[in-house]
Amino acid sequence: MGLLTILKKMKQKERELRLLMLGLDNAGKTTILKKFNGEDIDTISPTLGFNIKTLEHRGFKLNIWDVGGQKSLRSYWRNYFESTDGLIWVVDSADRQRMQDCQRELQNLLVEERLAGATLLIFANKQDLPGALSSNAIREPLLCGRTYSGHWDSSGIVEPHSLEEGRAANRSPTG
Repeated sequence: MGLLTILKKMKQKERELRLLMLGLDNAGKTTILKKFNGEDIDTISPTLGFNIKTLEHRGFKLNIWDVGGQKSLRSYWRNYFESTDGLIWVVDSADRQRMQDCQRELQNLLVEERLAGATLLIFANKQDLPGALSSNAIREPLLCGRTYSGHWDSSGIVEPHSLEEGRAANRSPTG
C-alpha cells in the first residue's frame, strides 16, 4: 500500500493531483520528497516555509507541497488546504517523545473542513532506526480508533519500514 493506493482511489478524470505533505519537524518530509525526485539527500536543512515538487508517477502529475513542521509554522498549514486531493502525514517512528504532539496535530487536521474528501496516507518513516514504534503502535493512537469515513478516506495508510521500502512499494514491476 502507499502512493499507488492513493492514485487508484482517485477516480478523477483529471490526472493532476495536489498532495500536501505535513508532519512535525524532523519527521523526514523533505528527505522523502527529494528521494522520490531522485535528488541528493546528504545536505538537508529544516524547511522554513514550503517546497513544491511536481513528479510524474504512473500517468499522474503529482504536485507535492512539503510544508515545514516547526511549531512556529504549524498555524500556517491551513493556508495550504485548498484543493488538496491527498494528505501525506509523515511520522518519525523513532521519536517516541513527541508522539502525543503528532497525534494532536493530526487530529486537528482530521476535523478541518477544507480537507474534506482528501485521502489520508500516514507515512511511518524511520522504521529502520533502533527503538522505532511499529506501524500499529503509531496508527492506533494517531487515529484514536476512528475511521473518519464520512469526512476522510483513510484507507490508504502506508507502513514502510524505511524510506527505501516505501519507495520500492510504489514502483511498477518494470521499474
